[in-house]
Order: sequence, then structure tokens, then C-alpha cells
Amino acid sequence: MISKATLRFLKTSPQKARLVVDQIRGRNVEEALAILKASRRRVARHVEKVLHSAIANAQQREERVDVDRLYVSRAWVDRGPRERRGRAGPMGRFMPMLRRRSHVTLQLDTRG
Repeated sequence: MISKATLRFLKTSPQKARLVVDQIRGRNVEEALAILKASRRRVARHVEKVLHSAIANAQQREERVDVDRLYVSRAWVDRGPRERRGRAGPMGRFMPMLRRRSHVTLQLDTRG
């Protein structure tokens, strides 16, 4: 593992975030950035920021790192805390609404 970056408390469900993260796992950094830029999903912009952060962490950690050889070695999405809200239902009932959150983590390594 060369570098790691984490985005916590992303305001989207883990299921939606995993659809985007699964597309870039195992890909080169340049290819992953191209996939994220072309994606129409809203969460792709947030994952792109995490990927840029992981690249910057790699450059900060080792000054002579070759960015062209970096790839997404591990990528996963964990479930964050759920915010419980509610609204009034018929006949005085309570209708719960869950606002899901997720934690996105990317690890970069060099091919070699």
C-alpha cells in the first residue's frame, strides 16, 4: 500500500456508492479518473475527489513516486450512521425515513 484516502459521512447509500467504486477497483489511476469523469452518477464526483486525495497522499509520502504506475489496489464502501427522521402518516401514525450515510476508502499501490 502506497497511500490511502477516506471519505466519511457521504450523504448517499452504500449500495449506490458501491456501484461506482466497483467500476474503478483494480484499474490504473488515469483510467479510473476517466471512468469517474464520464460517469453520470452523482456519487462519482465524490469518489473522484477521494482518488485525487489518495494520489496527493502518495506524492506527499514518497516524492519520487511514478503516478503513471499507480493503480487502485483496494476500494470499499462501508455503511455509516443512519439518520432517522419521520413524517406524519395517516390516522396519526409515524412513518420513518432513513437517511443513509457511507464511508468510501481507496488504497493505491504501484504496479510492478
